[in-house]
Amino acid sequence: MSRPLTSPATSPATSPATSPVASRPASPVLVGVGPLTPAEVVRVARGGAPVELTGEAVAAIGRSREVVEALAAGPVPTYGVSTGFGALATRHIPTEQRAQLQRSLVRSHAAGSGPEVEEEVTRALMLLRLSTLATGRTGVRVGTARLLADLLSHRITPVVHEHGSLGCSGDLAPLSHCALALLGEGTVRDAAGDLRPAAEALAAAGLAPVELGAKEGLALINGTDGMLGMLVLAIEDLRTLLRTADVAAAMSVEGQLGTDRVFAAELQALRPHPGQAASAANLVALLAGSGVVASHRGTDCNRVQDAYSLRCAPQVHGAARDTLDHAALVAGRELASAVDNPVVVADGEQGRVESNGNFHGAPVAYVLDFLAIVAADVASISERRTDRFLDAARSHGLPPFLAHDPGVDSGHMIAQYTQAAIVSELKRLAVPASVDSIPSSAMQEDHVSMGWGAARKLRRAVDGLTRVVAIEVLTAARALDLRAPLTPSPATGAVVRLLREAGIEGPGPDRHLAPEIETAVGLVRSGAVTAAVAAVIGELA
Repeated sequence: MSRPLTSPATSPATSPATSPVASRPASPVLVGVGPLTPAEVVRVARGGAPVELTGEAVAAIGRSREVVEALAAGPVPTYGVSTGFGALATRHIPTEQRAQLQRSLVRSHAAGSGPEVEEEVTRALMLLRLSTLATGRTGVRVGTARLLADLLSHRITPVVHEHGSLGCSGDLAPLSHCALALLGEGTVRDAAGDLRPAAEALAAAGLAPVELGAKEGLALINGTDGMLGMLVLAIEDLRTLLRTADVAAAMSVEGQLGTDRVFAAELQALRPHPGQAASAANLVALLAGSGVVASHRGTDCNRVQDAYSLRCAPQVHGAARDTLDHAALVAGRELASAVDNPVVVADGEQGRVESNGNFHGAPVAYVLDFLAIVAADVASISERRTDRFLDAARSHGLPPFLAHDPGVDSGHMIAQYTQAAIVSELKRLAVPASVDSIPSSAMQEDHVSMGWGAARKLRRAVDGLTRVVAIEVLTAARALDLRAPLTPSPATGAVVRLLREAGIEGPGPDRHLAPEIETAVGLVRSGAVTAAVAAVIGELA
């Protein structure tokens, strides 16, 4: 699940809870010519898995290097091999200055600023760059690619900063900070999380820095790997969060004496969106066997329709699921891509190097922004469901604010304030970054994607959604306890028990609420809430 994200004004990497990397697993992730899977990206980024290049990848890298070296030795200027970069591409660089050219490129482009990004983001970025190198389209040497793999396997993580990427010509500054470490320069964190000079960390791991050859500097920094890595991680988080949102909605429908009839498959089939059908099926399964729902199912019930936040949960959660599936489709295509400029193209026995625009981050940036909209809207409907619990005029017999002694006690009044504050922030984060562009490189790079910025705000949005849903679960569990002697469904009852076993007490006089909220956030983030449900009724859709 989503790792907690600190404020951009602080340094996430200093907190062990930010993106913990477990002890290195025994089995490595093999990086070959073909695409990595999202699960492999998560294993390396979050699980600390080591990586190895396949024999096929080593052969492909070797073949493309031969093409680059032949061009470097020839008289015709080739961009990225024997010329300057960006707006300076018109200058031909003599052979004796080309090693300096590559060093200068990496050093000058490692110009990030601000706090460190999370370790899992940097590891994902490094892995995805290695994956592109392994396609044999970039022209790097095998040793350079292997050193990047070694950094991942030894859990040497370069310090990458929050600000610096425009999401076009790739994530230049973030990737340059990683490339700098291959030169034995800059600052890294070692496997223990300690800051060390790169040269010192490499030596301690028995690794030697590289001296970059022709084109290698450019190949190491010219990709959309940072924004793609954050997209893959966000998709992983949101899949669990959207299932948890269904759990929270079921608890709210139940606790507010709502009906489950509106979630019937025959009604959902009238509007055949797949996400809607899946969400509605979850709600039906979650509410099955509920004594609370059964208590007001008879003909004497005078409530005709529930509020939209209850009745329309499958429509909102389902649209979010469909949007997430679209984002996953884009991520899958991007994982199968070789993003570099120029690229090595097969051309009979010779091969050639061609310029292209595949480094532009627009495809990834758009879906990153789309998912920020999803996070904001799912949080918005969750907050509305929570608020209904707290208003005695709408909660159907529950005490005001679910308080033990209303007036003396405030119950969950301010928990909803916290939700509201987060939802307001999520609405600001939903403003798309990808509609903006600021020209750079003397107008050579005159339209950029801002995809890195879209990815950074999506991480904050995922964290916010986690907190909002956790407060709904917390509040709904208290309401279900107050409905006793009516009993919740087996599935929602399992969630109530999970909270109680985690140390969150049931209804009673006011107590310090913030620790209970954080406990609930941890249970949502870890997937414990959906696991508790799965143990009773099986995995949710």
